[in-house]
Amino acid sequence: MGLLDAILGRSKPVRPDLDQLFAVPSAALTLQAATGFTPTGRGSVCFAGVEGGGFARLQEDVRELLDADTERGGIPVEFSRDAYGYTWLLASHPADDTAGLVNDLHAVNTMLQDGGFGPHLLCSLIGFRNAEDADGRSLALVYLYKRGTFYPFAPLPGDAEKRDNQLELQVRGALGDDLRVEKDLSRWFPVWGAPGL
Repeated sequence: MGLLDAILGRSKPVRPDLDQLFAVPSAALTLQAATGFTPTGRGSVCFAGVEGGGFARLQEDVRELLDADTERGGIPVEFSRDAYGYTWLLASHPADDTAGLVNDLHAVNTMLQDGGFGPHLLCSLIGFRNAEDADGRSLALVYLYKRGTFYPFAPLPGDAEKRDNQLELQVRGALGDDLRVEKDLSRWFPVWGAPGL
C-alpha cells in the first residue's frame, strides 16, 4: 500500500484464502453443540457466468471431476441460474460427510480461480438444518470469496424473505474462534433461495 492510498483511506483488498473452507468441518461440530444445527450434506458455489468456450470447458471439467463417483452411488452435481443471472453449482454428500463436501467446494473454487475466473466467484455456502426445531429452520455458512471470510445466513421459515438476525448473531459468537467471520455486517448479503440452503 502506498502513501497516497494511506492518505485517501484505501486499503488493499483481502486475498482469498480458499483453505479457510477446510475449517468448516470442525466449525460444524461447534455449531451443533452451540445451536443444534447439523450439516445437511449440501453446499453450493455461486459465480457470475461467462460466455465463451474456455468457461464452458472449465464448467464441464468441474462436472466431470465432481461426478466421477456417481457410478459408486455419488450424487451428480447440479447447475442452475438464479433470477439475477448468477450460476450456482450444487454438490451433495451424505450429511455426515462435511469434509467430502468441503473438498468438492474447494476444488470448484480452485479450478475456477486457476482457470482465470477467480474474479467471477462470489460465494460458497454450506447448508445446516435444525432437526429438533418443528419448523425445520435452515442456516447457511456463507464464504465470501473476495473477502476470505464467512458469515451466517438464517432465513426465517415461510415464504416471506425475512432473516433470523438473532440466530445469525448467535452463530457469529459461537464460531468466532473456528472461522474467520466477516466483521462488516453490511456484507452479510441474503442468499434467498440459494441451492443447498
